[in-house]
Amino acid sequence: MLKKAVLALAIGSVTLASHAATPSSEELYELIKQQQAQIEALKAKLEKTDKKVAVAEQDLGAKIEATAEAVEQSAAAGAASKTSIGGYGELHLNRLNGIDGASDKNEIDFHRFVLFFGHQFNDKVRFYSEFELEHALAGDGKPGEVELEQAYIEWDFAQNHSLQSGVFLIPVGILNETHEPDTFYGVERNNVEKNIIPTTWWEGGLNFKGELAEGLTYNAAGHSGLYLADGKYKIRDGRQKVASAPADTFAYTGRIKYTGVPGLELAATLNYQDDMMQGEDRLGQGKLDALLFEAHAVYQSANGFGLRALYAQWDLNSQINDVAAGADEQYGWYIEPSFRINENWGTFARYSMWDNQAGSSADTEYGEWSLGVNYWIAPNAVLKADIVSEEVPTGKDRREGFNLGVGYSF
Repeated sequence: MLKKAVLALAIGSVTLASHAATPSSEELYELIKQQQAQIEALKAKLEKTDKKVAVAEQDLGAKIEATAEAVEQSAAAGAASKTSIGGYGELHLNRLNGIDGASDKNEIDFHRFVLFFGHQFNDKVRFYSEFELEHALAGDGKPGEVELEQAYIEWDFAQNHSLQSGVFLIPVGILNETHEPDTFYGVERNNVEKNIIPTTWWEGGLNFKGELAEGLTYNAAGHSGLYLADGKYKIRDGRQKVASAPADTFAYTGRIKYTGVPGLELAATLNYQDDMMQGEDRLGQGKLDALLFEAHAVYQSANGFGLRALYAQWDLNSQINDVAAGADEQYGWYIEPSFRINENWGTFARYSMWDNQAGSSADTEYGEWSLGVNYWIAPNAVLKADIVSEEVPTGKDRREGFNLGVGYSF
């Protein structure tokens, strides 16, 4: 009896299972709908994933491009940061009246426009250059010149010692190396450094410079020399400006400078010219050698008082007297007290004396009195005004009047 019951129960279970394993058409339809929904959901999720991947790829590409551009800009900025540019310029107005029948001088002139370019190659090697336009307009029959005033490589070959190779300013005087218009008083540069030294004076060659002790520096240079053409005797006429210049003989310059006391500069320079005719021997007496001695003092006190004083003298071979009597000695000096009233205003007075034929007893001496004011509208931009009165040899034009100027540097 029990066996029959168990058998009946088993048969019923199989029958029910058979009915459950065979879904109806409605159930099958619902199952398909669910599967289709799942497929659509998976497709949507896949599309979102594809979009995210695409966006990520775009972001990655943009970041790569930005990084590359940043690297390029950084490299360019690094190179640019090692290159420097600067310059200076000055405009002059001269209103000078002739005395005793001398001609007037009424002139306006953009005297100098200079651009500076420099580059730092590494910690020990750098480049300097200055490109200058004088008197605003250059060319045949024009008053101005285009000049390369400096172009040299400076190499620090030892601690506190360096070598300049190329075209450089001769280390002499106060203004020859530092002559930006905002650094000195007066519209025009003083006549002693102009006519005797002669500022601005540059040559091509080698210039060793360095520090011997704290506040004590030296220069020792070998370079191209001056050249006096036929009939010339004034030192300023001997500048060749390293322009296809005769170089049969060379010149040598040495300077010692002391700046160990705040506000004080003391310096002395010797320059030797082996032959100022550069081997031509036009006078039939061999080389025309010459020696320059220059010494100066500059003092600027904290309370505004300043003083500049300079003496310079050339001694030339006496054969130059065949060109101009007394030209074997050419010298000059000036003294310039000043007072810096405040950061904007400063005033000065200056007396200059120079003679390019001092070796003779004839009256060949020139002098000039100057009195004026500088107004710095910015630390490196200045307005200038001064009055001048000239002293001249007998028979030469003498003038008195005033000058106005504006100058800048950066």
